[in-house]
Amino acid sequence: MTGFFKTLATAAGFAAMVASPIIANAAELPSNVRLVIGSKSTGGDTYQNSAIVAEALSKKLDINVKVDAVGVSEAFKALDRDSRGTTLMMFHDGAYMGNLYGVRGYDNIFEKYNVGATVSINPGNAYLVAKDSPFRSMEDVFAAAAAGQRIRVAIQAGGVSEIGLSAMKNAAKIMYPGAEENIVAVNTGSQADKNQLLFDRQADVINGSVQANEQFTQLAQDDQKAMRFIWVTAREETIKQANPEGMGNTTSEELLGYTTPNVSVTIDGKKDFTFDKEFFFIFNKDMDPAIIETIDNALAEIYAEGKIQETQKNSFFIPNFLPSTEASAYLKDKSETIRKIISSISTK
Repeated sequence: MTGFFKTLATAAGFAAMVASPIIANAAELPSNVRLVIGSKSTGGDTYQNSAIVAEALSKKLDINVKVDAVGVSEAFKALDRDSRGTTLMMFHDGAYMGNLYGVRGYDNIFEKYNVGATVSINPGNAYLVAKDSPFRSMEDVFAAAAAGQRIRVAIQAGGVSEIGLSAMKNAAKIMYPGAEENIVAVNTGSQADKNQLLFDRQADVINGSVQANEQFTQLAQDDQKAMRFIWVTAREETIKQANPEGMGNTTSEELLGYTTPNVSVTIDGKKDFTFDKEFFFIFNKDMDPAIIETIDNALAEIYAEGKIQETQKNSFFIPNFLPSTEASAYLKDKSETIRKIISSISTK
């Protein structure tokens, strides 16, 4: 079975972008650019991805692009106030998922803003159980729910963390009608909070990431903090692009064992649900389109040179450049697929 999201940029589209010189018919960016992100953490994947791209753009365009970790609400407010190009935003799929889940403060980004280029994928979105858990696979989780057992899944509501839970409930509903009621959300905050719920056995399954949780999978089974991956939501094709050494002591080959088709979370009884967490630019709707063109052309040259891909892969991110027009259409289509899953089974 296959995932439902598109493959990455087409060779023709990429070549067309590279063929356009940066300076030709494109506006210059201000000398100082503030890149706000939808996270307050300077150690998380949003900051890491943004910093890599900001540094590359700074060198390519001979400007100063500084990442500012202000959080979702403040990032959108800052973007709303500035149409000059001095404030840009970078975030991930949570930017539109918050709106789909009805979270306050999230507008429809495809209507209110211009969605820009994609730059990378974090293939590490994962679900884990305690290493001494009776659940050794997603099949075990679904079977237990079908048998009437309550499965508590720790998430951060309203975004990337929640979409996997929605997919689980949808799959349970398809395979064992009624079982979806036994898969319940335990809404919490940060990754540390989710981890603690598992340590305290207040959750049976938690949302995590390869980057943040792989270290716990290396602990001995009798350690209260020891965990086991049971599902990595990324497409098989995405994981195959990672460096063979993978993350920590877990190789990419081992991680493939937790992705479809080795793990099945069906979307419709025929295809499996997959999800790549993608990072992209968001621009003020009234910003000069020529500035977007400048950024697209600069990124095309940066990715054609190949150095940024090495940097991204060393941090277990997958290079994924799509210019703004293609990226916006692709992400809008992706959001529609996710909207259908959310509509099919509410996790609220």
